[in-house]
Amino acid sequence: MPAQSLEQIISLSKRRGFIFAGSEIYGGLQGTYDYGPLGVELKHNFKAAWWRANVYERDDMEGLDAAILMNRRVWQYSGHEQTFVDPLVDCRECRSRWRADHIEGKCPNCGSTNLTEPRPFNMMFRTQVGPVADEDSYAYLRPETAQGIFVNFKNVLDTTSRKLPFGIAQIGRAFRNEINPRNFIFRVREFEQMEIEYFVRPGEEDAWHERWLAARLGWWESVGLPREKLDVYTVPKAELAHYSKATYDLMYNYPSLGWQEIEGIASRSDYDLGSHSRQQETLGLTAQVMENHDSVEKLTYFDQELKRHVVPFVIEPSAGVDRGVLALLCEGYNEEPVKEAPAEKLAGLEASLNAFVKSLGKSERLDDAQKAPIRAHAEELLADLEGAAPQVPLLLGMPGAEQISEAGRKLRGQAEAISDEFFRTVLRLKPAMAPIKVAILPLKKNKPEIVELARSIRQNVQGRGRMRAVYDDTAGIGKLYRRQDEIGTPFCVTVDFQSLEDGTVTVRDRDSMAQERVHNAELAAYLEEAIG
Repeated sequence: MPAQSLEQIISLSKRRGFIFAGSEIYGGLQGTYDYGPLGVELKHNFKAAWWRANVYERDDMEGLDAAILMNRRVWQYSGHEQTFVDPLVDCRECRSRWRADHIEGKCPNCGSTNLTEPRPFNMMFRTQVGPVADEDSYAYLRPETAQGIFVNFKNVLDTTSRKLPFGIAQIGRAFRNEINPRNFIFRVREFEQMEIEYFVRPGEEDAWHERWLAARLGWWESVGLPREKLDVYTVPKAELAHYSKATYDLMYNYPSLGWQEIEGIASRSDYDLGSHSRQQETLGLTAQVMENHDSVEKLTYFDQELKRHVVPFVIEPSAGVDRGVLALLCEGYNEEPVKEAPAEKLAGLEASLNAFVKSLGKSERLDDAQKAPIRAHAEELLADLEGAAPQVPLLLGMPGAEQISEAGRKLRGQAEAISDEFFRTVLRLKPAMAPIKVAILPLKKNKPEIVELARSIRQNVQGRGRMRAVYDDTAGIGKLYRRQDEIGTPFCVTVDFQSLEDGTVTVRDRDSMAQERVHNAELAAYLEEAIG
């Protein structure tokens, strides 16, 4: 069964070392997360796939890594100081703060409609620059990576002699002081972006907008998001950003969250290069820009065919790294039976579920409104008892369910026993995305010959520089298989007594659980071909 709730992904991420809450030992800091040993590998693979597809596999793209801190005038002329705002409201009852356009006039915390009038809140983080703190010595942590590309347009053009159309790609951190960060790593205050600014001749932007839409949909499919889980939202004119001529939002159907944006593909006209140019009145701009008295450059391109300078139009595919990683985790997550649970165990689980529902009905600690969603979820599990065990922790994690403590403890114990023996959690990541590509497992950790061979195999496989391999002997083979399934490792290699005799090892496939004997000498090449 695929992930039914974001809570399943959060639990897996913490339990297996993908993602941790930031500063957790001090109570955390809202909107910040740390990527653990597996998360950093997954994120690296994800970014590397984007860079390879957009920079290495194209002949019209250059890379850039611009500074996070920039001259404040960049954000003045880009329009961020004036327009990068969200409507902020306060709840007068519980004193919580919310984005007005996200709450429909009602406080999500206490339900009150006694809210202040919305007021603009600029989301850029300010920071002091230099030893003196005054109004002339501050900068912003960049809220996007795009402006670093625009202000370096002439530098890149002069040093590479590119001809239109061409693009500049960048992966980097950005910062937004979100009023109410939420939904795990989906909406955070510190995040990474993968952005391209693709420069085209005026008049060719519509055709290139469509080409980039097709290219980006194809790329998301290549890393593991099926086309049916992606939707293209054409942003209405009334909702377009101040710089946008037209925008497509690529939407992914997340569990719990529904359809949400993972990438925007904007046609930005000549707004950006025009905004950062001097002598704008001579450039024939189509976009309305703030008059710029500070720039020392004209960000133009000399068109040899037209024999004149033009201000290129821009197509911008911009994706969030964290949202993409979350989508891969959600899409790959699956709980599935590995063998049929006996009828008597399912009957015991059914009795415990019914006892939980009965205790819920008698509880005086919860009102009817609190009981209703818990009861509804429990009844769903009773209707599909064979697949219910892995879902019980979600039921017991619902608000108020902890009040049914005694019945809940018994139910949890029975569900966990069934899950451990008859189900597995598997993360069906594309092999290229998987944090660990292969786990080398000795059948007997107390046999020095087997251990020595297993360790040498791991060293040989990883030493070729193509994949991350690990050695693990901390449990029996069955438990080790389940552990690697849960973190998305596509292959497990078992070294056994036969390996000592004929040099072959058992290679187990994560998805099918099929096993094959492969000679040790051919193993690395076999894995590299299978992973791609």
